[in-house]
Amino acid sequence: MSPSEPVLARAISDGDDRLVSAEEPLAKLQARCGGELPGTIAVPALLEAVRKSRRYEIRLARTIVAQAGDEAVTAVVEVEPRQDGQQGCEISLRNWTVAGLPREDVDAIHERHAGIDRHLAELTAVLDAEQRILTVSASARDLQPLLERMLNEAGREWTEFVEIEGSPQQQPLHWRLLDGAPLKIAGSERAWRAHLFPTGRAGTVAHGFELCLTSDEALPVAPVSAPANEGAEDIQDRRGLIGRDVAPALRQPIARIIANAETIRTRMAGPLASEYADYAADIAAAGQHLLALLDDLADLEVVESGDFTTAPDKIDLADVARRAAGILGVRARERGIVVDAPRLGESLPAVAEFRRVLQVLLNLIGNAIRYSPANSQVWVRIESEAGRARVTVADQGPGISEEDQPRIFEKFERLGRSGDGGSGLGLYISRRLARAMQGDLTVDSTLGQGARFVLDLPADNSAS
Repeated sequence: MSPSEPVLARAISDGDDRLVSAEEPLAKLQARCGGELPGTIAVPALLEAVRKSRRYEIRLARTIVAQAGDEAVTAVVEVEPRQDGQQGCEISLRNWTVAGLPREDVDAIHERHAGIDRHLAELTAVLDAEQRILTVSASARDLQPLLERMLNEAGREWTEFVEIEGSPQQQPLHWRLLDGAPLKIAGSERAWRAHLFPTGRAGTVAHGFELCLTSDEALPVAPVSAPANEGAEDIQDRRGLIGRDVAPALRQPIARIIANAETIRTRMAGPLASEYADYAADIAAAGQHLLALLDDLADLEVVESGDFTTAPDKIDLADVARRAAGILGVRARERGIVVDAPRLGESLPAVAEFRRVLQVLLNLIGNAIRYSPANSQVWVRIESEAGRARVTVADQGPGISEEDQPRIFEKFERLGRSGDGGSGLGLYISRRLARAMQGDLTVDSTLGQGARFVLDLPADNSAS
């Protein structure tokens, strides 16, 4: 900053970081940001600079950005501890610039809010076009009775399992009327809210929905107690400890951290310097990694338990593949990746558990999107041969060497990758699930030529 630049306004803060006096235009900015004079500094970036200068007794010069109504104000401030023996700081304001805020894209705002709702969800379900339950998962203790009922009665409309507050109309309601609706759930004392996200291409009729239930009230953490004759080692070895006790206790606070970080990162609360938005992005990414790790560890407990079985049923493998591609469509579009799924009308009868097949395909297609270059393509193909039903997920990623191919199905194996949010458990769990359904999961790949993952399952010969 040049010493010749004029001082536009001066201000004084006290030992509690309150503005005790301020000249225009800083006084007006204080008021437009919701503050008073005298009163606590209402411009977040200025408040941070003043706190740091006072605390460390140093002189600071920095650019601050503030949102005042529909305008963004940018200014350079100098802050230094007061020289008159009083606590607080002297503030000088230079280079005052005002610009109108650009009109934000409505779709982008919706996607940001949807992402936060997904992070906070304590129950998620995949619904068909008539809002009937296909598969559902939940983490919170007070949702376990609801989860059990939904799993046992899959195929019914989800609204039959909850009470929609203030809605005397007969069910089912149009999904737009249900999106954001307050709910009561038997067995839970918390207030809930529903969020519905259509799946499929934007601008077309939804061929299904993703349902998320969120609550603003935290679930009280239940103490984990062991029988008197159970030692610490026994507690650690109990099946279901993570899925039953640890994951539900951690999932909501981690989701809140992610949601708050996303709010900061996307500047939904107002303008923010890019370095702080980057910090928030790192926090959100770390939280997402922790949530994914919790989910993977809970699944690992399930598939490695001695009594683990699946519930085979007659399914359409092509339909499951289309649903998995639809659920991950937003993630693919963000990277310019086209997921070429089986066409409507294609069908491949198989015998397997619907939600476990969906889980495996979400993992395979999600990996293909994650490791493929931007603006590439992922293919999902189906075929039937000799009493077997197969779905292949192929990508244009870097490929996997022949010696590494067996390793990718091992626990915690990530082939040296770092920073991608993976736990190294997805493919291990997916293969265990495939084999529990009398099938298998294999890979065929060459370095530099992408990878082809093949999920092989028993065909439903009765449908032929």
